[in-house]
Amino acid sequence: MSSATLTRNHVPRERTRLLHRFSTRHASWIPVFAAIAILLAMLIAGQLYFGTFVTPRMLSSLLLDNAYLLVLAVGMTFVILTGGIDLSVGSVMAFTGILGARMLAGGVPAAVAMPTMIVCGAAVGLLVGVMVQVFDVQPFIASLAGMFLARGLAFVVSLEAIGVKDPVITWLQSARFAVGGWYLGPEGIAYQPNGWYITPTGIIALLTVAAAFWVLQYTRFGRTVYAIGGNEQSARLMGLPVARTKLLVYVISGSCAGLAGVIFTAYTGAGYSLNGIGTELDTIAAVVIGGTLLSGGSGYVIGSLLGVLVYGLIKVAITFMGADASWTRIIVGALLLLFVVVQRIIVARSGRR
Repeated sequence: MSSATLTRNHVPRERTRLLHRFSTRHASWIPVFAAIAILLAMLIAGQLYFGTFVTPRMLSSLLLDNAYLLVLAVGMTFVILTGGIDLSVGSVMAFTGILGARMLAGGVPAAVAMPTMIVCGAAVGLLVGVMVQVFDVQPFIASLAGMFLARGLAFVVSLEAIGVKDPVITWLQSARFAVGGWYLGPEGIAYQPNGWYITPTGIIALLTVAAAFWVLQYTRFGRTVYAIGGNEQSARLMGLPVARTKLLVYVISGSCAGLAGVIFTAYTGAGYSLNGIGTELDTIAAVVIGGTLLSGGSGYVIGSLLGVLVYGLIKVAITFMGADASWTRIIVGALLLLFVVVQRIIVARSGRR
């Protein structure tokens, strides 16, 4: 056998070895790459099918329409990384939204109303965290109690929708920071001045993602969150502050839900006690699609961002097709099942190693 043949046979084996080594050392990134692949496939398929799917306006509105969900997903990522769950986020968003609308309608400045909304969300999160950590209540039950509590408080504040006309709140949604950009149109690649834009709510959501990424990846608190999700008993034996960390992750989730209440109130222009019904399930689905393990210990907030974008893109595609909105649930359910299977495979491989 010639040396050239040996070289050709060696290259595929070396590539396979490198690929196996990467997948072994970075198995937690595989679901994230899968989310990226799905997102790109949806964009390409939508462009090929509709012709004018991938435009600056659509991509900009994708973040605009899902900014509140992205903030909720950030808080949920912290909780799921510890192996917990938080079913109260949708109700907390509704409660803080209707509370903020009531305060603004009563003449309270936005500079006071918005921090109050976030603090109230953090208070509900703290209550859920106390039930989980101090009274050893299962996270599902504790957050379910928090969900009923927040929804009940929203009904106490008002049963009717309350419009918001405060200039600060309306500015959060109506302001557009536009830049020129290239896009793929029906005639090919074209340049459109002021094609891309971002709103203050989108900026807040992206800053929340950036802050969460830094906390989880570069702080002792973030490393403790991953350690608890990996093995809580081992984290205790290592002397890590397990109790304090588990309390704080629920406070973070509640604070994000309060911030999402601010964003959603600006998005809809009103507060309503029935807002956010089922949003907690959408949030969990987005986080799981983004690659965070439901068992905890593995996942990235960047993945949650991708999961929200995939979820939002599904809704946009359904709208373009003119199909019934129920198809959104069907497709999200199928993706969720797919990613849970991928997670189980990753966990099984990790167990064998």
